[in-house]
Amino acid sequence: MIKNIIFDLGNVLLSFKPLEYLSGKISDKDKIEEIYKEIFLSEEWVMLDRGVITEEEAVSRICSRSLENSDLIKLCMENWYEILTPKKEMVQVLKNVKSKGYKTYILSNFHLLAYEDVVKRYDFFQYFDGGLISYEEKLLKPELEVYSKLIEKYKINPKESIFIDDTECNIEAAKKFGFEAILFDNMKNLTEKLALYGIVHEVFR
Repeated sequence: MIKNIIFDLGNVLLSFKPLEYLSGKISDKDKIEEIYKEIFLSEEWVMLDRGVITEEEAVSRICSRSLENSDLIKLCMENWYEILTPKKEMVQVLKNVKSKGYKTYILSNFHLLAYEDVVKRYDFFQYFDGGLISYEEKLLKPELEVYSKLIEKYKINPKESIFIDDTECNIEAAKKFGFEAILFDNMKNLTEKLALYGIVHEVFR
């Protein structure tokens, strides 16, 4: 019997489209791809998720590697949090499962300042019973320790829990603990799978 639903944040409950965001800041298409790689695919981006570097330090390090793009990098990092907007249908799923008595948790790789920002801006966080955020734990999915920590902290039985994430390796790590794990690719597939467990009755088309 399913008792717990664990949600990822980025691209599950919150839309995260960096290329679309950069296209609103930069007119040169080639430069968009360049800046995307320099920021969002950088080692510093991962370090921010792990909580071992500040955003100021990350920007400084990225700029030092790309002096010719430093002004654009700083511009794009000034208010990048605006990229994080709620996926309304998924928020509705969260509210529905919470109203039916399921325990709800977050398990997400996320930066400190970005997390503080979205928690202030969006009220759907009130529907969670708890969770682990990577920057606080200094752990990242799919590292197995982060799943163990979630289980231990909230006394979760993985066999009574569904984990929803948009990344295959994170799903596979969860399965090693016995979680029912659903790879989120679109609302139709997700709600069809949740309906099989009797968790939702409305399937999004």
